[in-house]
Amino acid sequence: MASRIRRADFAGSWYPARASECEREIQAFVERGGIPPPRRRHLVGGILPHAGWYFSGNIACNVVYALKTSDGPSPDVVVLFGMHLSRSSPNIMMPTGAWETPFGPIAVAEDLAGALVQQFPFRQETVDRFTQDNTIELQLPFLKYFFPQAEILAMGVPPTNASLAIGRAVVDSAQQLGLNLKVIGSTDLTHYGEHYGFTGHGSGSSAVAWVKQENDRRIIEAMLDLDPQRLMAEALENHAIEAGRRLGAREAESISYATSHDRSPGDSFVGYVGIVF
Repeated sequence: MASRIRRADFAGSWYPARASECEREIQAFVERGGIPPPRRRHLVGGILPHAGWYFSGNIACNVVYALKTSDGPSPDVVVLFGMHLSRSSPNIMMPTGAWETPFGPIAVAEDLAGALVQQFPFRQETVDRFTQDNTIELQLPFLKYFFPQAEILAMGVPPTNASLAIGRAVVDSAQQLGLNLKVIGSTDLTHYGEHYGFTGHGSGSSAVAWVKQENDRRIIEAMLDLDPQRLMAEALENHAIEAGRRLGAREAESISYATSHDRSPGDSFVGYVGIVF
């Protein structure tokens, strides 16, 4: 197994490299993070952010914790949709091997991956040849900690109508294999400021207010409505929502919202939301 593990790129910088340090932060996120539990008890998935744990770890952790403490069986597989892709990007997946985490490796759900590879074209990565990507890796310690027995299938698919079929096929294929499933989408919201080349609404408090009250609010409302078509226009994580609908989700709930400006005030900042459904 050791030779088939995809090594972590961001441990020790974006999140702690040692299991004891990760566990200490996770316990603090859950016990003192100030995020109340969701109203609904049966949850099949969620949307979470992927910045460094200092900025958005509290939100991401509590989304996974909400899935852990929800009613129903523990998942055999967690499907994680992530990566920074454009509409012209290929589908990307690592269909074999395992992912490194401070708590030990997470095995790839190879049977489910194989079923999807037979239905859709994927650029297949390996444990040695892959695109460095924080959107998936930042969630892995949370998944291993709360679902230690679960396998993972992480993939990137472009924000197109054709890709919604992959979200549905993930659920159908898992059911054919007899697998209990949770689905997660990894996405951040508005990237605002000179650092991101987007300054159309000025700077300072007025820019922060526009991001929080208008731009991010519009996106969050589409997520809460479980509307993948509206999210398509924003090039955001709609595939997890499509898979969640296939799993029976009919309602969604925002458990937390913040921006990096809240932790580190400045003219460039990013929005984060945690949603469960």
